[in-house]
Amino acid sequence: MNKDVDLLAKHLTPNARVTVLTGAGVSAASGVPTFRGADGLWKQHRPEQLATPEAFARDPRLVWEWYDWRRQRIAACRPNGAHEVLASWSERYTNFTLITQNVDGLHERAGTHHVLRMHGSIWEVACWTRCAASPLRWQDETVPLPVIPPRCSYCDGLIRPGVVWFGEAIDPGILTRCHEATRCDVFLTVGTSAVVYPAASLVQEALMRGAFTAEINLEATPASSLVDHALHGPAEIILAEVDERLGLLRGSGSR
Repeated sequence: MNKDVDLLAKHLTPNARVTVLTGAGVSAASGVPTFRGADGLWKQHRPEQLATPEAFARDPRLVWEWYDWRRQRIAACRPNGAHEVLASWSERYTNFTLITQNVDGLHERAGTHHVLRMHGSIWEVACWTRCAASPLRWQDETVPLPVIPPRCSYCDGLIRPGVVWFGEAIDPGILTRCHEATRCDVFLTVGTSAVVYPAASLVQEALMRGAFTAEINLEATPASSLVDHALHGPAEIILAEVDERLGLLRGSGSR
């Protein structure tokens, strides 16, 4: 592992353009339930059965009960070492972008700058009917929700979570910025299989544009054979080791 860590650290030079793509694995050590794991099941419902516009139209109370439960679980979680290292890198590197598939907001709570949220935020809401009086989405961190389903304060209609549901398109502006971020020197995926599009295409774009690509994940993924370098283990441990190595390199002046 020391040689693997050294190789990644040596590419993270002071002037490097760094882009990091994160998924559920980066929040695992914080206790956030994984979306697709065994702990992702809620009252016998799979996320795919609840995180859709059709499910909300059919039973908004049930969908909001699930999101209220998730919000309460996440509110009790704290950023872990992986979040903290990435937050420090967002301060250190002038050209740093963090793309996350997570909606938990833990990167922001850790103080990370330049975060692109592909799937929105569980801490934002939007008017279900997109009433003219309301903004596109707004922040609401109320836990627990006093009324389920919650109502829009602008039109008294229903509000929905500000996340991207199955069957919905990612915000085009966010997607454009994600693709632009593949013009980098180092592209790192952390805690994600990076096989679901459009996230999967970002690794391939970075490779085609000449970036050094690396993966940090608990186990091998389909992306492991695509990237230049794969490190397997808990993200919070590996990132801490890489960060420690960067400190040694700075101290020795070899960077």
